Amino acid sequence: MAHDTMRSGGELIAAGLLSPERQSEIDAVASRYAVAVTDDIAALMDRDDPNDPVARQYLPSAAELDAAPEERADPIGDARRSPVKGVVHRYPDRVLLTPLHACAVYCRFCFRREAVGPGKAALTPDEFRDALDYIRAHAEIWEVILTGGDPLMLSPRRLKELIAALSAIEHVAVVRIHTRVPMAAPRRVTAKMVAALATEKALWVSIHANHANEFGADQRAALARLTGAGIPLVGQSVLLRGVNDDAAALEKLFRAMVAHRIKPYYLHHPDLARGTGHFRVGLDEGQGLMRRLRGHVSGLCQPGYVLDIPGGYGKVPVGPGYVRRAERGWVVEDPSGVAHDYPPPSRDVLE
Repeated sequence: MAHDTMRSGGELIAAGLLSPERQSEIDAVASRYAVAVTDDIAALMDRDDPNDPVARQYLPSAAELDAAPEERADPIGDARRSPVKGVVHRYPDRVLLTPLHACAVYCRFCFRREAVGPGKAALTPDEFRDALDYIRAHAEIWEVILTGGDPLMLSPRRLKELIAALSAIEHVAVVRIHTRVPMAAPRRVTAKMVAALATEKALWVSIHANHANEFGADQRAALARLTGAGIPLVGQSVLLRGVNDDAAALEKLFRAMVAHRIKPYYLHHPDLARGTGHFRVGLDEGQGLMRRLRGHVSGLCQPGYVLDIPGGYGKVPVGPGYVRRAERGWVVEDPSGVAHDYPPPSRDVLE
């Protein structure tokens, strides 16, 4: 299971992914933010298209060195919601657990881009024990979400130990894994890794993909290994300018997900991470795109459009509205934008 990963401007240039005159620019970006592009991802890029949507997600650019005043090192407030190292407890019934900070690839828009990458240590055995002790001590924790970094960068042995430790906590009913590995390094999804995910608890895997072009043959095979083992998959995507900020691209993406047994779960409005302004769209643009999807594609292909409020205040839906109060009853818009009256409850029924 050999993998080649390019981690410098020189390697990306040698592979023909970037032009030589960009060497100094890319070196400047790589000195600040982690760079990693797997051979699996490189194989999906159209090198003749300067606006290739896969390349835009992974290849560094000088735009990342421009930080806007509103951008933050910790845009969704993980630190202020972290009671012990490796745990983020933002919502009452669930926590994030970050056992490591390494990823197979480093997305150029990542909201944790200043916390992940080479040199960012995984939890020590003592820190891992403290994190598990926190989860054991809080009976309200119903779901544990493994994130990072990418949990599927752990070896099958360590992954199995982690799943077993969480499964042994009685009040934890659900384990969820957030990962880019099946798309970015699909050959890591071996039979051993899939077996390591076995548990009597409900285990879900959330697949991060942003464009239909990411579903290559190796990626499809990795997803089939997961679904073939009976593991339910949901999809998470980020709305990104120049990648998927048109209705046709989103339609193809969500259809590709559903065709491979992934239920689109969230479409994230991009977070205010430093150096990512060139990816951000307006909330009104995102709402317009969701309107164009409604009624045009299957409900299975409709994720929730959400925004993580900066500062750690949580995630909220920000999709378009279709209903408003009227003088008597309601007015409801259909997917074509035509308004229809809807009556209030009958007084007789209420009485």
